[in-house]
Amino acid sequence: MKNLRMKAARAALDLSQQQLADAVGVTRQTVNAIERGDYNPTIKLCIAICRALGKTLDELFWEERD
Repeated sequence: MKNLRMKAARAALDLSQQQLADAVGVTRQTVNAIERGDYNPTIKLCIAICRALGKTLDELFWEERD
């Protein structure tokens, strides 16, 4: 599942994928894969992304189920 919330939060801060990747210590390709839904990040990486974007885990990574 694509992570559009992460992409939107990154864009709202005017950060490129490379800038976010540098901030959390991964490659730009990893950030791209997370946003595309092709990669499940570790909880440690999720937390680092949340801190960099000023969001909570729920705001960026929680999937609502019906």
